[in-house]
Amino acid sequence: MKASLVILSFFAVGLLLGIFRFFPQEILSYNISFYVLCALMFSVGISIGNDPNSVSKFRHLHPRLLFLPLMTIAGTLLGVLAVSFFLKNRSISECLAVGSGFGYYSLSSILITQYKGIELGTIALLSNIMREVITLLFAPLIVKYFGKLSPISAGGATTMDTTFPIIVRNSGKDYAIVSIYHGFILDFTVPFLVTFFCSL
Repeated sequence: MKASLVILSFFAVGLLLGIFRFFPQEILSYNISFYVLCALMFSVGISIGNDPNSVSKFRHLHPRLLFLPLMTIAGTLLGVLAVSFFLKNRSISECLAVGSGFGYYSLSSILITQYKGIELGTIALLSNIMREVITLLFAPLIVKYFGKLSPISAGGATTMDTTFPIIVRNSGKDYAIVSIYHGFILDFTVPFLVTFFCSL
């Protein structure tokens, strides 16, 4: 829990610095977050590659784990369907489009804004950011009460990048390959599912 709060505090500090325009716009135009993410993935790659058993772990994954992304998709969409009945001013297809972001807020919000307008795009942005932040904050509790695979499903498409370190910390290195595989599959499905539901 402490590690999650540290991560969230860095996010909050960055948010405040951005709001008060602490950094010149010229610096931000270089897309610093992309390079930081690349550095993070590089260090993660070294960590996994340094483990001589990492490849064999992937080869010996239980076949059921290969279906984890499908279960995440199904669970998310079923949850969205349940919630959509309480949102009278939004259609089921709009709610499913927002849910199909799976935490990939940058891509899903842009696609939804193009198809459905800025209001629904903003809702998609906020809801998918919330999914990521909830995973970052509550991963220790999620593991404790729902098992080691649960933060991977909770993280959605973010499990191969932003939520990956917190998942490995709480679920263990044995789940690192599963987390990357899960995030890769969900990343791939986001543009297709979001576009599909937006076109209904």
